Amino acid sequence: MALFEAKNVTKQYGNQLALDNVSISVPEQCIYGLLGPNGAGKTTLIRIINQITGPDTGELFLNGKKLLPSDVQFIGYLPEERGLYKKMKVGEQALYFAQLKGLSKAEAMKRLKYWFTKLDIIDWWGKKVEELSKGMAQKVQFVTTVLHEPKLLIFDEPFTGFDPLNTKIVKNEILFLRERGATIIFSTHNMESVEELCDNITLIDKAKTILEGSVNEIRSKWAANEYDLVFDGDVKIEGNGHYNILKQQTENNKSIIRLKTTSNINTNDILQTLMISGNILSFNPALPSMNEIFIRVIEARN
Repeated sequence: MALFEAKNVTKQYGNQLALDNVSISVPEQCIYGLLGPNGAGKTTLIRIINQITGPDTGELFLNGKKLLPSDVQFIGYLPEERGLYKKMKVGEQALYFAQLKGLSKAEAMKRLKYWFTKLDIIDWWGKKVEELSKGMAQKVQFVTTVLHEPKLLIFDEPFTGFDPLNTKIVKNEILFLRERGATIIFSTHNMESVEELCDNITLIDKAKTILEGSVNEIRSKWAANEYDLVFDGDVKIEGNGHYNILKQQTENNKSIIRLKTTSNINTNDILQTLMISGNILSFNPALPSMNEIFIRVIEARN
């Protein structure tokens, strides 16, 4: 069942078409990647979901019902451009945001203590935001985003400002939130994070949806007819009428080769041909990374 749906959403600013008949369906308790190059329309769609602006045409649904202004209470939004007040103290500000989301002071304090302890930021409670690094402030805003336990969480480039250790910590927290029942829309340029976190994705380019589905299904589809081959030792092979060599390199006295078949030849027949060149250690279907797929799809349109 979809927790959130956007159907045939179009948005235009003057002569600029920001979204052109875009639809997404976000399953319940899913991490959903919203991907695309700069200017593709991702931020516009996120702003529409948060009702910061409205669509020209199209409809939005939360839990099967048309999205209403009051539904903002069920959404947690971490924008790419952060919104903490620099002169306010961390604890005072976190408490203020929690109460804006409808939590009582007592419940807000209880949840803030839990999250501040969990993320090891309890010592920052009395500091002013301007005293924090970008990554430290990001942690605080992450807490204020998830504190009211919304049905739908939207993270726009959530790892900006984090070192690798804190990136790992927050990734684990995002997975933890999904396990506890949250549905998450996750916008990022980091394709490695997409593979680690996302169940499904939509790729938007030039205001249009150009790729969507589950990450595993997309990678499998784009892996069609490509194989990774490892030889023992330094081996060089050339393509023929049945396959092309996409790349080959030697590492630790092993030759690593990716090939793409160009005919309906059986893989056993390919292996028989290749065995003449040396001792084969492995031969497996090649799963392209989401980064490779992203580049291929965008380049095909330009």
